[in-house]
Amino acid sequence: MSLHLIRDLEALKKELLQLGNLVEYAIDSAILALHNRETTLADRVLQIELEINEKEVLIEEECLKMLALHQPVAVDLRFIVAVLKVDNDLERMGDFAKNIAKRALDLAHLQPVPVFPEFVVELPDLVRTMVRKSLDSLVTLDVDLARSIIKMDKRVDEINAKMYLEVRRLITEDVTRTEAALNLLSCSRHMERIADLSTNIAEDVLFMVEGKVMRHMG
Repeated sequence: MSLHLIRDLEALKKELLQLGNLVEYAIDSAILALHNRETTLADRVLQIELEINEKEVLIEEECLKMLALHQPVAVDLRFIVAVLKVDNDLERMGDFAKNIAKRALDLAHLQPVPVFPEFVVELPDLVRTMVRKSLDSLVTLDVDLARSIIKMDKRVDEINAKMYLEVRRLITEDVTRTEAALNLLSCSRHMERIADLSTNIAEDVLFMVEGKVMRHMG
């Protein structure tokens, strides 16, 4: 491996981690804005999402340049291909954080509605943990950590499914809750999608280390 390629790979990894930190901050802020009804923080997330988009484009351009310039093979090629996938997954996480922030802005002007504890505490904690651990597994190339993230996704799916039933109950009991309940359902779905993308990153780590494509394997 040439010194130029080593240098470029290290720079690429650093850029990706910076993007990951930005996305993690956006997700944390969006969830906090949702539960604390903080409109200023929600507005900040909308601005951060623009920064995420810009950084995602820059990383993609760097990956394409490296593929053309260095023509990497084996492990290095897998790494760059995985970075392209992770880069896209992180950008999409930013989109979902933005969507949660938008729902938080809408909900701040509506009467609060009661929801089950798993949505308020467990789901956000699970999502934040999955995002953080997926990035940690990427940094350390820890396949055991990556596999643990994939297992966590099932619980997120269960809570999101329960949220559909909860929203139906809320609306049936009081139709004036409809708008707020549907906004909360959207937030649940967005958090579930962030968890799915964290799982994608974990699968990309397995691809980097083991050369196995895990997606769509059930």
